[in-house]
Amino acid sequence: EILYLKDTLNGLLAEHTGQPLDKIAEDTDRDYFLSPAEAVEYGLIDRVVTDTSSFTAAG
Repeated sequence: EILYLKDTLNGLLAEHTGQPLDKIAEDTDRDYFLSPAEAVEYGLIDRVVTDTSSFTAAG
C-alpha cells in the first residue's frame, strides 16, 4: 500500500509540476530541499509572497 501511495503521489506531482515522472521519482526518493525560487522553477508553487501587508488576519 505504501508503494501504491508513493506512485500515486509521484504521478500527481508530475502532472501538476510538469516534471517528468522519472525526475519526480528520483527527487522524492530522498531528501530534496528547494529554495523558494527553485520551488517556483520546479513548478511546486506559483509564486513567492514577499509582501504580506495585503493579507487579513483570520479570526
